[in-house]
Amino acid sequence: MPPGRPECHDARGASPVWAATGCTYGLHIASPFPSVSPKNDAELVQPARNGTLWVLATAREAGVRRVVMTSSTAAVAYGRGGREKPFTEADWSDETNRSDQSGYERSKTIAERAAWTWMEQQGHALELVTICPGAVLGPDRSASIDIIARLLEGSLPGLARFGWPLVDVRDVAALHLLAMTDPRAAGQRYLAAGDFAWMSDIAGVLRERVPRRTQPSPLVRASGLVDRAVRSRLYELGKHRAVTAEKARLELGWTPRSNEDAIVATAQSLA
Repeated sequence: MPPGRPECHDARGASPVWAATGCTYGLHIASPFPSVSPKNDAELVQPARNGTLWVLATAREAGVRRVVMTSSTAAVAYGRGGREKPFTEADWSDETNRSDQSGYERSKTIAERAAWTWMEQQGHALELVTICPGAVLGPDRSASIDIIARLLEGSLPGLARFGWPLVDVRDVAALHLLAMTDPRAAGQRYLAAGDFAWMSDIAGVLRERVPRRTQPSPLVRASGLVDRAVRSRLYELGKHRAVTAEKARLELGWTPRSNEDAIVATAQSLA
């Protein structure tokens, strides 16, 4: 196989340790992320936490040098309300405050905390790096970009005051690779996001294809009675949760695309 190309194996029936043996690095990018939150948080929390610990234990046994785990700004900026000052890697979401987050945010916080606690307890040579992306856009179709799809389709009755720090999926991938190979990244946590954007900012980039009015919060709450996806995100209303990725830029040389480029790429992939 040519250099730089991934090599795929069918590991069905084989042990996980066998599949990881001989690997220098491991990337743990999987976590439940439904477009609508389940009624029971455990449906997200348990697989997120248990899956993370399983990956780390398997990597240790297989002799993997470093694991890069995809966490989220969900583990950084929730449970404490919004604020004008950007959140940093030193901040953690408060998973006990259920009024300011859903099961997804709780699952990401609990899983990442469990990973760092496990590392402290093991005292092993295995290294861990966590990457905390914002709302991931870019050329793909997933739960992360449902909002762009709905804006393009005109299926939203108005623009609610929801907002997130945005990042292109290609830049998230690039940061994972930097974190995987740079010696300075061992034991570190990195935010991966650009500027914070309200839905109206996103619509500004897509202005020819979206509703043209912002819904006041009471109307959004009313629409939440009939739109389950909106209802499950009401805790986001009016919350400003900007983050800074200065650490990744300075330490690893990460240079993400602009919000506008990420939004346009998303729209083009959905066309």
